[in-house]
Amino acid sequence: MLIAATVLVPWRLARGSRRPVTPRAAWLAILGGAFFGLDLALYNTAVMRTSAAAATFLGNSAPIFVGLGAWLIFRRATSLSFWAGLALAVAGGATMILSHLAGHSGVGDPVGDLLALLASVFFAGYLLTTEHLRSEMDTLTFNTLAIAGSVAVALVLCLAMEVPLTGYSASTWAALVGLALVSQLAAYYALVYALGHLPVTITSVGLLMQLPLTAILAAILLHEPITGVQVLGGALLLAGVYVVNRKPDENSG
Repeated sequence: MLIAATVLVPWRLARGSRRPVTPRAAWLAILGGAFFGLDLALYNTAVMRTSAAAATFLGNSAPIFVGLGAWLIFRRATSLSFWAGLALAVAGGATMILSHLAGHSGVGDPVGDLLALLASVFFAGYLLTTEHLRSEMDTLTFNTLAIAGSVAVALVLCLAMEVPLTGYSASTWAALVGLALVSQLAAYYALVYALGHLPVTITSVGLLMQLPLTAILAAILLHEPITGVQVLGGALLLAGVYVVNRKPDENSG
């Protein structure tokens, strides 16, 4: 995130301001970035404790929490299908966690699963904050303010946990640069842009395209087994997300 910030901040300063940003909006953008920093901290820890496939499935259940947040915070109307979908998704996540608790999944533990699920809560907070503010600021401004919150949270966590910030190999630094420029800068710039044009529920569901790909790549590259229980839990979770985010005309049909 710090590497991405070294690109975003000079870019924003060179381009200048296209519209005034209120102090309230700026602080909310920084708060959204803090949510994202906590999401990454929890998710990256989860990947080290559980399988990549399980972490990806559970870490990307954010659409469920986006729906809950939109209902509780912004008072958006919900339907019976929302609660049915929520029940399906919770059942799917519980199935995956219980499979690790019972030791039937071959890799990972329930603590890692729970960390991934908690990460999705903070990611939902980031998505909701982004959608709420995109009418008040452009993509570059939001990304620049948000990255400040993300960097601050990550730095505090690293210092508190005494994580070394230097001394890594050249290949590790190359991987970090790749993550910064591709995953952090390019991907999340595109995500914030999308949230300025699409509802957060639709955008969050689009992110689920990475779920099956991660499971397949984890099986090929990391030799992680894909068990029947994982498939069942993942299918329930995806079905729940689909039901929650059905269009209103579909809900009434």
